[in-house]
Amino acid sequence: MVPCGAVLWRRLLRKRWVLGVVFGLSLVYFISSTFKQEERMVRDRTLLQVQEHEQPIMWKVKFSSGNSSQLSNQCRNSVQGKLLITDELGYICERKDLLVNGCCNVHVPSTKLYSCDSCLPNGCCSVYEFCVSCCLQPSKQHLLERFLNRAAIAFQNLFMAVEDHFELCLAKCRTSSQSVQHENTYRDPIAKYCYGEYPPELLPV
Repeated sequence: MVPCGAVLWRRLLRKRWVLGVVFGLSLVYFISSTFKQEERMVRDRTLLQVQEHEQPIMWKVKFSSGNSSQLSNQCRNSVQGKLLITDELGYICERKDLLVNGCCNVHVPSTKLYSCDSCLPNGCCSVYEFCVSCCLQPSKQHLLERFLNRAAIAFQNLFMAVEDHFELCLAKCRTSSQSVQHENTYRDPIAKYCYGEYPPELLPV
């Protein structure tokens, strides 16, 4: 036996005005949801524009005056180089000349300070470690500050995490989306590590 409530519900659904009410409520819900989504999009777009044009990103990068500010006898370095290493003081040396404290041995003739070997005038280099060493020059501070001031919102996640000149140069010299074209080829396959304000120049195919 079919329950009485089910029979009443079926009869109710057959009436046109009930269907009209259900359709009307669905339409109201759809319109209100669409307007709310549009409001959120407009609000988010406005916040991005305000942040980009009126409220500069508060970068926390600290610049030092060079190796005179080093307070400990330990150094961070670029770590991954198979042949060359750059320490946070700006010295670049062969991996075999890296001391146990992470610093380059400055008494070895091949160790260089703030070396820009393999780097072009546009700030792009063919060797990552030279890019970092060159970028660490105190004279590059203004260039890096200009880059940070002009950096798009898209770079915020990448550069907001860095805290000082050395970390900024490590991050800046790594290849990124700025270094490639068509997502799979380098703009400049030779000088692809850049500390400058702008991406590598687009070489003719």
